[in-house]
Amino acid sequence: MVLVVAYLVSVYCLGLLIITVWRWASQRRGQSCYMLCYECFKAPEARRLDTRMCADIVLRNKNLGLDEYRYLLKTIVSSGIGEGTYSPKNVIEGRENSPTVSDATSEMDEIMFATLDKLFENSAVDPAEIDILVVNVSLLSTVPSLASRIVNRYKMRQDVKAYNITGMGCSASIIAIDLVHHLFKTHKKAYAIVVSTESMGPNWYLGKERSFMLSNTLFRAGGCSMLFTNNPALKHQALIRLRCLVRTHHGASDEAYKCCYQMEDDEGYLGFRLTKYLTKAAAIIFAENLKVLVPKVLPMRELIRYFMVSHFWNWNWNYYKLGKSSSDQAGVGNIGLNFKSGIQHFCIHPGGRAVIDGVGKGLKLSEYDLEPSRMALHRWGNTSAAGFWYVLGYMEAKKRLKKGNRILMISFGAGFKCNNCLWEVMRDMKDTNVWEDCIDEYPPAILANPFKEKYAWINDEVLGFVRINHDDLRACINMAGN
Repeated sequence: MVLVVAYLVSVYCLGLLIITVWRWASQRRGQSCYMLCYECFKAPEARRLDTRMCADIVLRNKNLGLDEYRYLLKTIVSSGIGEGTYSPKNVIEGRENSPTVSDATSEMDEIMFATLDKLFENSAVDPAEIDILVVNVSLLSTVPSLASRIVNRYKMRQDVKAYNITGMGCSASIIAIDLVHHLFKTHKKAYAIVVSTESMGPNWYLGKERSFMLSNTLFRAGGCSMLFTNNPALKHQALIRLRCLVRTHHGASDEAYKCCYQMEDDEGYLGFRLTKYLTKAAAIIFAENLKVLVPKVLPMRELIRYFMVSHFWNWNWNYYKLGKSSSDQAGVGNIGLNFKSGIQHFCIHPGGRAVIDGVGKGLKLSEYDLEPSRMALHRWGNTSAAGFWYVLGYMEAKKRLKKGNRILMISFGAGFKCNNCLWEVMRDMKDTNVWEDCIDEYPPAILANPFKEKYAWINDEVLGFVRINHDDLRACINMAGN
């Protein structure tokens, strides 16, 4: 009798285990997030911001003087941005001081509809098949929402789950993907679209405070639409698969919260202020994010190596500190994690040269690793939340992405946030995408900005001792651009 009872208990436990594993496996199958297609926006060539056009826009601001011109020259030259970026239509037309609601919505319509038209065409997915729609634009909230404009344009189903995200900054794209990933847990075999862009035209700064002027130097027009699914039957069509995603928020810190802030300056001009604390906030929150991310993305052998070496180094620290030279100490202290042991590509948000340099130094990346982000910044500028996908496009156009490779996306956003995610390449990627007409020109031999050559005379010390009419100064700058 005892043996019979024991047998029945073991059968029951085994059955319970099988059911539990089956349920877990079923849930995991629905939690996959595959990207099937993505399309980046390229504006008409008439809106290209070459050196001359940038100078014309700067000269239209009557609030600027010699000191402001010198500051702009310095920031533009050191920004890492080239002459191929694009500006909103109303700025090109000289109406940045009086933008209308029509300007704002038409800018968004052009970017959203151009990328979505290509997305539906290239993926062969009908708009009526879309189950989830997420649109992220930080600086514009319309009624009806931008998501509703897309639903209306493409006549999507009545039960489509539409979301409109604002105020999330440059990391909003990853936040939108995180939302889709969570929604996939309750929507099986679904299609989802994420549209990431930014409203630049109505948010051009017209004042003269330096912490606000930086945004005009860095931010440019751009956007991207992406198609996702959790249908395992379509995984062979996928480009990349989401492996993990980690979000960190330091909004509780007043300094971090205010380092990227939309507000009016002292003279009432609306703008986006970037403080000097931004780089420190980024370093702090990046370290916090990595504490959670690293165990998820690096192989166990690397984690064990780091643990053993770091403890050995700490144990012997006094010996090396007292008995070795400073160069020896530096060598012993170089025990950081080797991120390349589990990651082949690094997609750093092209927010600015300082951001790319800082992340590269912190992770000990090579110039080859940083090249895609540097080139995306040079060609397209900071396109806010869409910036990742121009970087990914560069990697694909250069045929770097091979099946099985892993890509780490690193982002920072207002709030202050750090959102990072890891992707796995599902098949060799080799489409030239939005880089088609210029990929062979990259990387250029020299990334020097022509502004330095044409306008270096602005830094002449003599100008500081001469009473000069600002209209005459503008005329001189205008002549130098010709």
